[in-house]
Amino acid sequence: MPPEQTLTPQSEIDARIQELQTSLQQEGIDGALIVQNTDLFYFSGTIQQAHLYVPAEGPPLLMVRKSLERAQEESPMANILPLASPKKLPELMHAHGLKPPAVLGMELDVLPANNYFAYRKLFPKSDIRDVSVQIRTLRAVKSPYELDLIRQAAAFSDQIAGLMPNLLQPGMTEIELAGLVEAQARRLGHQGIARMRLFGAEMFYGHLMAGPSAAVPSFLASPTGGASVSPAVAQGPGFRKIQRNEPILLDYVFAWQGYISDHTRIFSIGRLPRMLVEAHAHMLEVQEHVKKMATPGTAAGDIYEAVMKMVEERGLTANFMGAGDDRIRFIGHGVGLEVDEFPFLARGQKMKMREGMTIALEPKMIFPGKGVVGIENTHVVTPDGLRQLTCAEEQIVTV
Repeated sequence: MPPEQTLTPQSEIDARIQELQTSLQQEGIDGALIVQNTDLFYFSGTIQQAHLYVPAEGPPLLMVRKSLERAQEESPMANILPLASPKKLPELMHAHGLKPPAVLGMELDVLPANNYFAYRKLFPKSDIRDVSVQIRTLRAVKSPYELDLIRQAAAFSDQIAGLMPNLLQPGMTEIELAGLVEAQARRLGHQGIARMRLFGAEMFYGHLMAGPSAAVPSFLASPTGGASVSPAVAQGPGFRKIQRNEPILLDYVFAWQGYISDHTRIFSIGRLPRMLVEAHAHMLEVQEHVKKMATPGTAAGDIYEAVMKMVEERGLTANFMGAGDDRIRFIGHGVGLEVDEFPFLARGQKMKMREGMTIALEPKMIFPGKGVVGIENTHVVTPDGLRQLTCAEEQIVTV
């Protein structure tokens, strides 16, 4: 493998498999068949076209359709075998001493219906149950190895924010500026793909828009949308020219060796109206409040409700995390191999903070016809609250 590429260590894979097996045993599930790309990478270290069977006890089996050679190079797993066709799964498992599972776990949150019915035919005596929540819960807490990669991604995020003032010119279009920023990100090693788990959710690098365009809502579960270049995309930068004295939103992820840092910074060419500057200051206060409150054991929903009370007391509710019916009901989300990981700092969420969780906290104010201000940083949960990993200038940067 090229020296600049990172292979997942054997110790990481072994620990993850062990945690999954413990969870399967607790839930009375005989084995899990993993097929989704991100989960495959997490548990095997490769994203090749494959099926990973993890029995509740004993060694797992990685069965690869394409490319077997790459899977063997990338994954430290002991049992990596060629798979001629998914129809051969039961036969291959039987040949390696694996009995048909009475209860089979699968990622039913992302598995297409046609595939589900095909697997039911392959395993007619198995009760297929969803294990996506167990998998996502395991993935929510990062190991020191994962945290190191996320810290590296965060450092690259800070570099991209630092380049913005030198790239900004009045009269350039949003999409032109986005292209310049993205080129710099690729030069630094951005993988180009930012994975999301939610069905129908997709994103390219993130959102970079200016003025009223940034406040245009979209289908994405995000407080910002963007006019975009086409209804076929319906989010992100468009052809509008950037003007003076309007907020320029840089809300990008940096995806490095699979792991994601998510951050937002606000820029302007010339000074912004006082109302926007004050709204931005309020969002920084919200961030500091959450950083202190989000200690291990605190429920995600309680953090959300505390923030909403704080926002209401300041008279900011109407524009917080959206405007009108387009407001979203969360203030942050987990990040890791995907942009939308557990936990979600959202209404009613009972998941509690655990040390090692990584959270993108993103309090923002949306003003239709004017623009967007606010902040987003990637944090790790520590015994004392959130420790910030993205550290570029948080005040509005005026060029």
